[in-house]
Amino acid sequence: MARFAAADAFELPEKQLQLLPLRFERRAQDYLVSNMVGDFVLLSHDEFSRLSELRLKPGDGLYEKLYASHLITRKGQHAQQQLLALRLRSRMSFLRQITPLHLFVVTLRCEHSCPYCQVSRQSTDRSRYDMSVDTAQRALKIALESPCKHIKIEFQGGEPLLNFPLIEKIVLAAKAAGAHKKKDFVIASNLALLTDEHLAFCKSHDVLLSTSLDGPSDLHNKNRPRPGGNSHELVVRGIKRAQEFLGGDRVSALMTTTERSLSRVTEIIDEYLRLGLDGIFLRPLSPYGFAVKTKQFQRYDAKQWLDFYELGLRHILGINRACHHFPEFYSALLLKRMLTDRSIGYVDLRSPAGIGLGALVYNYDGRVFASDEGRMLAEMGDDTFELGHVETASYKSLMLSDKLVDPVASSLTQCAPECGDCVLEPHCGADPVYHHATQGDPVGIKSFSEFCARQKGIMGLLLDILQHEPENATILRRWGCL
Repeated sequence: MARFAAADAFELPEKQLQLLPLRFERRAQDYLVSNMVGDFVLLSHDEFSRLSELRLKPGDGLYEKLYASHLITRKGQHAQQQLLALRLRSRMSFLRQITPLHLFVVTLRCEHSCPYCQVSRQSTDRSRYDMSVDTAQRALKIALESPCKHIKIEFQGGEPLLNFPLIEKIVLAAKAAGAHKKKDFVIASNLALLTDEHLAFCKSHDVLLSTSLDGPSDLHNKNRPRPGGNSHELVVRGIKRAQEFLGGDRVSALMTTTERSLSRVTEIIDEYLRLGLDGIFLRPLSPYGFAVKTKQFQRYDAKQWLDFYELGLRHILGINRACHHFPEFYSALLLKRMLTDRSIGYVDLRSPAGIGLGALVYNYDGRVFASDEGRMLAEMGDDTFELGHVETASYKSLMLSDKLVDPVASSLTQCAPECGDCVLEPHCGADPVYHHATQGDPVGIKSFSEFCARQKGIMGLLLDILQHEPENATILRRWGCL
């Protein structure tokens, strides 16, 4: 009579197993391990030893856990590699839409005198710092040469409303350029000069407004002084008028964290909530422009900012637990990368870096930069990221400039020193302009990088909440699906 073979005849020989690409970080009690696309798993010290030595077999529990996490496979089996490749392709799909963002600096004039301003503003009577119609037309021609089918044109300054007639011309010319591209428009303004004429044009042509709001009245007025000392009053009035005229979702705000802000994060968040804004982006200072000249950038370090961020995030989670949907937008961006394979457009979370590939900046004088931060460096005398001039450049010549190709080529976090082995790498990005500005090198030494410290700190905080705080984890997962 025929018999079944013994059970051990069906066991998988250890030598047929192999590791898939992985990264890991040793922690006090365990190991945090991520696969090629950033799925995380926690392993005890014994489990990690068994993984590294492939002391595994079907039915032992750990084998199934690691197999499902795409950390091991069987030799000759290709299904998992193919799945990982598909997921990686999805995560990198932003490379199919090159240069979706085009920033037009229509003027350097501004009536505010913010000590942390990242640009070299000029007084309101210096019209020679306005972009000309000819320069704007040439810049628009380059923007429309981008292969991206959906572009966003953002108007910046200075205060762009001081050159509003040029904004009108650019919007109308872009819309008349044909239907082969979808075009969005945003004006980044302090809103102090906002008029009914501006609002009517924005409504007629579907132009969004973005502004700056640093918190309650006394804090905002100190951070963003202007003649009359009423910048908060004016921005609040502008936000409310825009919400009423355009709709609540047509105006957004950004804050910048100064030294004065560090002890007031809950008040800042509550001010956004009070004004009916749909969330907040907790943002640190950047090492450019007046933020360097006035030494604002040196007033706090990454640890102080992360303490500020955690306190703010936990206050926001409390707001959400009270059934009020109010995300912290940077966490939402990171969670989208950590919990899904959807591509995101945020330039600081891209590898290769988002400079040029994610955005181009057309300065008021016709110079073209790989990023807004690159423009700020140029105002400080460093033209490393100046790619050309609208009079002689084409989109192709800008993209093939050595000043762009070289830093982009060195920005791949997958193989950059200290990044390539980091367990958080699949969810991070490269910022060559920041590292050039702070360390004189586009790659930088990550152990000295506050950009790196902030990224690791935020992602570590989010992971801890996802693993140990079920009610808050539900909120974070909801943000990741935004």
